[in-house]
Amino acid sequence: MYAAERHEAILVRARSQGRVEVGALAEELGVTVETVRRDLTALERLGAVRRVHGGALPVERLTLEPTLATREAQQSEQKKRIAERAVQEIPHGASVLLDSGTTTVAVASLLPPDKELTVVTNSIAIAASLADRSGIELMMLGGRIRYRTGAAVGTWTTNALREVYTDVAFLGTNGFSVDRGFTTPDQAEAVAKRANQGRPGAPAPVCQHRRGGDAHH
Repeated sequence: MYAAERHEAILVRARSQGRVEVGALAEELGVTVETVRRDLTALERLGAVRRVHGGALPVERLTLEPTLATREAQQSEQKKRIAERAVQEIPHGASVLLDSGTTTVAVASLLPPDKELTVVTNSIAIAASLADRSGIELMMLGGRIRYRTGAAVGTWTTNALREVYTDVAFLGTNGFSVDRGFTTPDQAEAVAKRANQGRPGAPAPVCQHRRGGDAHH
C-alpha cells in the first residue's frame, strides 16, 4: 500500500471512529508503528489530524462540538459498561449528582428501580429520563440551557451547586490529559463542571479511555 493510500485509510477511520491509535493502525495496515507515526505526522502537517498520545484525532472533532444525540450514538456499548460499573458504587438511599454528558445519561438509565435515591442534575436529558421514577427524588438545577448538550450552565447553576452536597457525584467530560486534567469545549459548561468537581462528595469522572489526550477548556 502506497503512502497516499494509507493516509486516506487513516483519515477514513479517524473520521468514522473519532480517533485512531498507532498500534491498531499498524496491525490493520500491515506496517510498522514507525511508519504509522510518520503517516500521522504527515497528516498533521497537512492540517487533517492532530497528534495526541498514542494516536491522533481528526480536526473536525476539535473544531466542532457534536450534539448530545450524536455523542449518544458513539461507543454506546462502552458507555453502558462504564455506567454499569458506576451504578455499583451507589448505595441504597444515597444522594447522587449526575453532571451533563452521554455517559452520565447512561448511568441514569441504569439506576436500579428498587433503590430509593435523590438525584441532582443540570442535564435536561437526565431529568426527563428520571421524572417518572417513583423511587427517585429529582432535583433539577436551573440556568441557561445549552443547545448542543441540554445542560444548565451559568451563574444560577454554579450558585446552586455551592449549596448542594451529595454522597456520590458522577461527572461527564469531553477529554482529559495529564497537563490539563478533565476538559470540555464550551467555557460556560467548563465552569459548571469545575463547580461540580470542586464540591464535596468525592466526584468521579465517567468517560472512555479514548478521551485521553483530548484537551479543551
